[in-house]
Amino acid sequence: MHPMLNIAVRAARRAGSIINRASLGGADLQVRAKQVNDFVTQVDRAAEQAVIETIRKAYPDHAFLAEESGASGEAEHQWIVDPLDGTTNFIHGFPQYAVSVALRHRGALAHGVVYDPARNELFTASKGGGAFLNDRRIRVSKCTKLQDALVGTGFPFKELERVDLYLKQLRILMASTSGIRRAGAAALDLAYVACGRLDAFWEMGLSAWDMAAGALLIQEAGGLVGGMRGEQDYMESGDICAATPKLFPALLEALSPAR
Repeated sequence: MHPMLNIAVRAARRAGSIINRASLGGADLQVRAKQVNDFVTQVDRAAEQAVIETIRKAYPDHAFLAEESGASGEAEHQWIVDPLDGTTNFIHGFPQYAVSVALRHRGALAHGVVYDPARNELFTASKGGGAFLNDRRIRVSKCTKLQDALVGTGFPFKELERVDLYLKQLRILMASTSGIRRAGAAALDLAYVACGRLDAFWEMGLSAWDMAAGALLIQEAGGLVGGMRGEQDYMESGDICAATPKLFPALLEALSPAR
């Protein structure tokens, strides 16, 4: 394992321990709304602090882009951190949430970790080194037809003005796939595409920390990732599609009437 990926794993596991202690301890959560339908707890902040402290101890000159504390520093290496993706699920005791840590080097994703503390599932990837789940190599599914695909999605809950557009997309894919799933943690959804539990995924209005690690996982597992037209600016636009190589064009084509 690359030394930088090893540090990312250590940071993600440390954050996961904080999350698990909070979920099992029955402590009262201090919940604050950042905006409509977007929440943060003291657990998010503590987990993010643990990730940043762990990485900064090893790489003090690196920059960060984190959900709760924002951007800090300027460097060729930038760590992209979501300390608790799926906070609303966590608040309600719904065990579908994860820690996401990615490293971007000179603008390109180099390493990624998605850690599910509730299931102790660790997804890792390094550019050119493949993708793994608990040290076992993973690949995207062999699904080739959209009509046979199980597709993940997420509601545009931060951008309610796009709900009508999303409902058009949902209507199309409900009629042209074998099923749609919305679990509420994009980082895990992307990891599930990487390991074949989902055949494809799409969502609008995400942030870089929601997508970075999961996107690299999919690419290293043999899948394709892009924007709603297949463009590669999804980290900036926040709109993402991901699928197996043969499903990806079909997914884009199916969504095209609703663009």
